[in-house]
Amino acid sequence: MSESRSKEAQAFVSGDAGSNDVKLDGSLEFVHEYGGNDSKPSYQEASGAPVENVSPLGLQVTWFTTIFLNIGQMIGTGVFSTPATILKGVGSVGLSLLFWALGLVIAGSQLAVYTELASYFPNRSGAEVVYLEQAYPRPKYLLPTAFAVQSVLLSFSSSNAIVMAQYLYATAGHTPTPWEQKGLAVACITFIILLVIFSTKISLRISNTVGIIKVITLTFISITGLVVLGGHSSVKHPHANFQDSFSGTTGNGYGLANALVKINFAYAGYTNAFNVVNEVKNPIRTLKRTAPASLLVVATLYLLCNIAYFAAVPKASLKTSKQLAASLFFSAVFGSGKAPRALNFLISLSAFGNIISVIIGSSRVIRECGRQGVLPYPRVWASTRPFGTPLAPYILKWGLTVLMILAPPAGDAFNFIVDLQSYPSNVFFFATTFGLLLIRRRRSRLNIPATEFRTWNAAIIFSLAINIFILAMPWYPPPGGRFGGDVSFWYATYCVVGLAILVICGIYYAFWIYILPKFKGYRIRQELLVLDDENAKVHRLVKVPLAELEL
Repeated sequence: MSESRSKEAQAFVSGDAGSNDVKLDGSLEFVHEYGGNDSKPSYQEASGAPVENVSPLGLQVTWFTTIFLNIGQMIGTGVFSTPATILKGVGSVGLSLLFWALGLVIAGSQLAVYTELASYFPNRSGAEVVYLEQAYPRPKYLLPTAFAVQSVLLSFSSSNAIVMAQYLYATAGHTPTPWEQKGLAVACITFIILLVIFSTKISLRISNTVGIIKVITLTFISITGLVVLGGHSSVKHPHANFQDSFSGTTGNGYGLANALVKINFAYAGYTNAFNVVNEVKNPIRTLKRTAPASLLVVATLYLLCNIAYFAAVPKASLKTSKQLAASLFFSAVFGSGKAPRALNFLISLSAFGNIISVIIGSSRVIRECGRQGVLPYPRVWASTRPFGTPLAPYILKWGLTVLMILAPPAGDAFNFIVDLQSYPSNVFFFATTFGLLLIRRRRSRLNIPATEFRTWNAAIIFSLAINIFILAMPWYPPPGGRFGGDVSFWYATYCVVGLAILVICGIYYAFWIYILPKFKGYRIRQELLVLDDENAKVHRLVKVPLAELEL
């Protein structure tokens, strides 16, 4: 076996990948690949997961579905509660509304980055997995290994399942014990996992339907808010919060920074459809239209809902009440009868739709990690048997989510784990954005033709600046000092643990790829596997003795 040409490139040249076009950039080999989703051909570095020329998961994601995969993840339960948190952080109604508008600009910039990256690899699902793999191909398998570990270890949706259970009980008018709530949360996630396992088509249709209901709900709140502003309700002084709207603006840096992070989180999900790119016909042409459309719809509804809340509920009540902003709004406009119970049902339904959208997207991420070969048993992760769905990623999601529902007690442990999910993800998000510049430079050196989309440099720079801010902000001490966070111990512990996980991944990688092979006399090489009758392709990393390499 030659050291200068990897096995996947040899397979490509022999006809397996469908073309003889290989471009070399030092030790990097870029192969010309074709997808079966009517996308344009792409160049990708050969050490990455192989392109599946025919998607084993089918082409069931329509343009309509791409809109609601994004909307389904963006609109969860945050829009019903986050506005009050944002107001507390910034201090004034005027600045709060400006922050929501700024959130659209931030999300739009980062969406443009993802669209350009997707245009380079329109025949690969998994989004971030692919972009990191291709932006940082050397050291070989380092970024894929770290991202795979993070994706597997922190792949759970326990908080959303618990929220869904909580509001289902509230709809029924029952106050559950902690174990009753945990039990219903497990039942909720189990039902959803079974749903997505047995049929991608049905789960996508349910995602679309729930997404439509979410949009209708927020539209109803928005229109009701405009009616209140027009003076056609029982609410007194609907314009009070908008008079001298910047009064009370805080100068607290932690509050402003935390509010911006909350805003960014509220918009998270606008890239979910990029996780299923290989299941979309003409993906870039589709996503160039539907991804911005979904973001604009959500941003407009977010702004109008905030205006509705501020029209009906006094600012002081929003800041001090422990109830949801939406709950205060419904009570102010419709009274305290059946309206709060209806809202509880809508929140639980929103959580349900959010979980479906998240699980569909993240299952493709995990499957792509498995296809890279850095996870054990790559065949298992890539297989779509017996239902034409990624069974192993779904089972993993279910197992970890149930564990995180049952194991951690409420309070510090639960809050810490939820926070821990976010920090490594933000590190990879920054790496993905910066990786776009690396891919651009590499493609320019190789004279690879331009793709269907190119974002402005200003959007990349702005996105990088926001990423740095989000990474730096959690280290800034809260007003209560080192123990003033949402846990009783040091507020930035989750940041340290998140970075420690990445460092451990690096140590594990060095031991697995370099140290152990050196002492045992072998090298790690790739082997292309094609799963019979599934159209699935996967790389398996195998140990090749040095004696065989010299032949």
